[in-house]
Amino acid sequence: MKKYYLIIILFVASCFSIFPAFAQNIPGKGDIAIVIHGGAGYIQRPNLSPEQEKDYRAKLEEALKAGYEKLDQGASAEEAVVAAIQILEASPLFNSGVGAVLTEEGKAELDASIMNGADGSAGAVAGVSRIKSPILGAMAVKDQSPHVMMAREGAEKFAETQGLEMVDPDYFVTDKRIAQWERMKKEQLEKAEGSIKNWEDTKMGTVGAVALDRNGNIAAGTSTGGMMMKKFGRIGDSPIIGAGTFAENESCGISATGHGEFFMRNVVAYDIAAKMKYQNISLFQAANEVVIQKLKKIEGAGGIIGLDQEGNITMTFNTPGMFRGYMNKKGKPVSMIYGLED
Repeated sequence: MKKYYLIIILFVASCFSIFPAFAQNIPGKGDIAIVIHGGAGYIQRPNLSPEQEKDYRAKLEEALKAGYEKLDQGASAEEAVVAAIQILEASPLFNSGVGAVLTEEGKAELDASIMNGADGSAGAVAGVSRIKSPILGAMAVKDQSPHVMMAREGAEKFAETQGLEMVDPDYFVTDKRIAQWERMKKEQLEKAEGSIKNWEDTKMGTVGAVALDRNGNIAAGTSTGGMMMKKFGRIGDSPIIGAGTFAENESCGISATGHGEFFMRNVVAYDIAAKMKYQNISLFQAANEVVIQKLKKIEGAGGIIGLDQEGNITMTFNTPGMFRGYMNKKGKPVSMIYGLED
């Protein structure tokens, strides 16, 4: 195991979960850095063919390079976060833009948020179906409005006034998602909603990024299609500041992925930052306490990525896997999928 990794493995520790939990810490030295995720869930080696694994890793590394290039050129952490997330939003491999999951009615409804750790400014969009890049929609709300969140048709009208690229809702829908939707509809009719018949039905493909720029500023962003088969305009944690996204220079930046209802009720992103400030503990320790101890105990599945002002990176999750990666001045982009990876 490489010396700059600290991997904690918690195997069957309670009756609440049959899965282990994982936490990875990559120490930093105050340099520019970026960390990303592409969703957590029932992700194990037998689920992915070598070709699929290669595709996921390539897309994660492409996003890391896009974000890191911005940082290396002296751009802000916000710009790096947006650049990385846009790569993932455009990929059908994830659940954030093209290839987003579908509502019970068979539609794609997207959420996104972004926060600046330097001044606390934040923006979010929720339930949108026509903004090509939801993270750009969130950025526009943050920079060009007095509000933090806009939803559905209102958010789309605002995006149009800001000159953002709009698309037909079908732009986000793929044949693969339609097939998944049809399968799950059938399972519902068979009263088998809780069964795991296909690993992709439990793969939470939300994407996110956290970056640290040359000025020591942190930004975090998250983008998602939400939960497959969600009902009645359901909105999860991803567009909610403090739940799915949070950033402040004094503590850390966090982007979350998982079962949103648990992350909202436990204000996960902010809780990690608050523990760092008020308990004077490290990002790594705070993330472990929230994701591995607190969430796991109440069956809140998912994970987070985090980054502090020293460039310390944490990727913590209580599911078998999480698409993730990081890049800093120590070398090339590093992509990971499964629980145990050096």
